[in-house]
Amino acid sequence: MLNRNIMTHSSIMVDVGKWPIFTLLSPQEIASIRKACVFGTSANEAIYITHNDEVFVFGLNCSNCLGTGDNQSTIVPKKLEALCGKKISSLSYGSGPHVVLCTEDGEVYAWGHNGYSQLGNGTTNQGITPVQVCTNLLIKKVVEVACGSHHSMALSFDGDLYAWGYNNCGQVGSGSTANQPTPRRVSNCLQGKMVVGIACGQTSSMAVVNNGEVYGWGYNGNGQLGLGNNGNQLTPCRVGALHGVCILQIACGYAHTLALTDEGLLYAWGANTYGQLGTGNKSNQLSPMQIMMEKERVVEIAACHSAHTSAAKTQSGQVYMWGQCRGQSVILPHLTHFACTDDVFACFATPAVMWRLLSVEHEDFLTVAESLKKEFDSPETSDLKFRVDGKYIHVHKAVLKIRCEHFRTMFQSYWNEDMKEVIEIDQFSYPVYRAFLEYLYTDSVDLPPEDAIGLLDLATSYCENRLKKLCQHIIKRGITVENAFSLLSAAVRYDAEDLEEFCFKFCVNHLTEVTQTTAFWQMDGRLLKEFIAKASKCGAFKN
Repeated sequence: MLNRNIMTHSSIMVDVGKWPIFTLLSPQEIASIRKACVFGTSANEAIYITHNDEVFVFGLNCSNCLGTGDNQSTIVPKKLEALCGKKISSLSYGSGPHVVLCTEDGEVYAWGHNGYSQLGNGTTNQGITPVQVCTNLLIKKVVEVACGSHHSMALSFDGDLYAWGYNNCGQVGSGSTANQPTPRRVSNCLQGKMVVGIACGQTSSMAVVNNGEVYGWGYNGNGQLGLGNNGNQLTPCRVGALHGVCILQIACGYAHTLALTDEGLLYAWGANTYGQLGTGNKSNQLSPMQIMMEKERVVEIAACHSAHTSAAKTQSGQVYMWGQCRGQSVILPHLTHFACTDDVFACFATPAVMWRLLSVEHEDFLTVAESLKKEFDSPETSDLKFRVDGKYIHVHKAVLKIRCEHFRTMFQSYWNEDMKEVIEIDQFSYPVYRAFLEYLYTDSVDLPPEDAIGLLDLATSYCENRLKKLCQHIIKRGITVENAFSLLSAAVRYDAEDLEEFCFKFCVNHLTEVTQTTAFWQMDGRLLKEFIAKASKCGAFKN
């Protein structure tokens, strides 16, 4: 029997910041995210689930698709109390948009656009908050959901498939074209078969059963059902051309379909206006055609019903994309620099939605950089201490040697047996020296401008040029009338020409206020003369 987990979430740590809408969130909010989905006709809506299993939404709120109970858009995340603690496992969305999800307990919730009964509650009233979909599903444990433009499907743990909503082309699979107001079991050819995977195009539906057969129904004008013709189908039809291969995963774009076999072979069929089949031309295909034959084994495929973009990942982790990519038609699979198929949709799909509920959980895995950051000033693992102003900072010799020429030279000058366990530092303050050592572990600096001057001094004497630039950046951002002359003095003292010029211009632009500060009158006489001479050349003292 097929393993249903082939559609599991991404195990690569994905940066949700690649989706523009997530730039609205603070770093703390981003860090709290465990799962997320960007959706909507302009990729302007998002839902995310935190590590505490709280559910938040934000964005445009077209057709009440945020489920907040009102029609207001929001750039500040709002909590969906009804879904908190529900452990969402699968989520999909339509073009209205409407949203359908299922929980680990197998419950199904839906909200948003409902003009065609795609919420499955028997009405066509807009769903302003998440409501459980009950008809025929209460006794079922649902494990996966999929949405087309205005229809919905739910797959149960025991392999039964239910569909509802818009049915103008037979996409609900009921044998008619009447809209389906509540979930109805899809049977006919699927009777007695165990469905293990589902996907929806805009107005078509596909299913994979546990022996690897593929079935399609609904709109077929572009050949997206793979049946060798372009006639719509009101009930499931087996894709006969795939006889002899065992399909593991299916994915649908707007009007095209991708299928992956258990041997890692990739087939494509349907619409090809943008090259989304990857065949090297733009001709539609009415039957499955094998692509990427010269490439290594494919392990994952990706497409989304709102886009004409395709993506695939190979065994060694290479990610390819083709189809509509930022307006361009890419007619052959193009090797990207991405680590996961999700990034293709963030950076190249139109709209830049997510093709699945994205998992950003670490699974307790830390990258090298994150591990280093965590071990800074850790007494448990350190093998060296610095004492500054009577306080200890715990570090690792190896890290300091790798990251800093100053320490490399210093440690080489010690014989191992002479290496001290505590090194006294008296020329720099504790906040400055701690910030420097932390920078070696994190590549970042968090200091107020006044302390950044001390760090600039350290960076200069240790020949750390990147750190010097970071300090100058912090100082520029923190310049005020009160501290401008102190900062100018420091810039001259530490030979930071760019910063000196910046501070000088600031002082000239605020000359009257600056000359009334204590720092101005405490300034070194030579420096004061140089400032006055330079300022007069700029015409600062003209009436």
